[in-house]
Amino acid sequence: MQEERRLAVLRAIVEDYVATEEPVGSKALVERHSLGVSPATVRNDMAVLEDEGYITQPHTSAGRVPTDKGYRLFVDRLTTVKPMSVAEKRAVSTFLDGAVDLDDVVQRSVRVLSQLTRQVAVVQYPTLSRSTVRHVELVALAPRRLLAVLILSTGRVEQRLVDLEADLDDDVLADLRLRVNQTATGQVIADAVTALRGLGEQPPTSPLAVYAAPVVNALADAMSDYRSDERIAVGGAANLARYGDSFDSAVRPLLEALEEHVVLLKLLGEATSGGMVTVRIGAEGPYEQLSATSVVATGYGPQDDALATLGVVGPTRMDYPGTMTAVRAVARYVSRILDEA
Repeated sequence: MQEERRLAVLRAIVEDYVATEEPVGSKALVERHSLGVSPATVRNDMAVLEDEGYITQPHTSAGRVPTDKGYRLFVDRLTTVKPMSVAEKRAVSTFLDGAVDLDDVVQRSVRVLSQLTRQVAVVQYPTLSRSTVRHVELVALAPRRLLAVLILSTGRVEQRLVDLEADLDDDVLADLRLRVNQTATGQVIADAVTALRGLGEQPPTSPLAVYAAPVVNALADAMSDYRSDERIAVGGAANLARYGDSFDSAVRPLLEALEEHVVLLKLLGEATSGGMVTVRIGAEGPYEQLSATSVVATGYGPQDDALATLGVVGPTRMDYPGTMTAVRAVARYVSRILDEA
């Protein structure tokens, strides 16, 4: 009972401090929250929480503020996250459904995530190493010219013109299209390239001998040219200004980090599948100079394949339940869009 009551006190301190940015006292807790105990009991619970390192007193005669350890316990013991309103869900769905291609999906995701959370949003482009071939289309443009269209699981589309050394009839084209898709569809990029190289080595007597090699070379080139492993989009940096002096010491290193994509990718961490949201608080992150920040992130991709990561970066004093909900929701919308691409 005491443990649950102290957890309720900690939860109330975190919620009040996030909302007001003011140290929280026992009197305010009793007035604002239905804790069901006297102010003296709340003061005793706060003393225990302070002794255990979950809250701290920034200066004498002040109330208490959560520590990183306190935020960690608060997040770990969340039983529910703040639900998005119907209006928010509709706005996110409508905004993201209007995207015309993968780049537009990523840019829109950054914008809506930063607006929902009022934090800095970071979205990694789907990575090459985890992408698979969804379909290959071969379209005859002229007797000796083809358009090879490569469609990846990320929704990315690459096109290459292929010049041939001999006229290509419809039957041979249909056979080549069938074999290319049987060889590459469903394969991750590296395996698809290897398999297609084998298809390109046709015996001289094969009807595909003069056609397979240039088509395979064009597709392999399209796959190798798809380099988005370290591409990210960032939005909402202006949101940092609303934290004022309380976050001033961390703003400069965070702004510098926003210019270093490798740093941001490491901050986001590995993509996680299955809707799992990771929260790294303060010193739990990989960079000491960013120890005043927290990162809430999750993976996204079609059919629960985590192709990349998206999330938000902000001060440890953030609305964790609301932020976790927004991150998970945007990831699900983007995953659905990629699944339907």
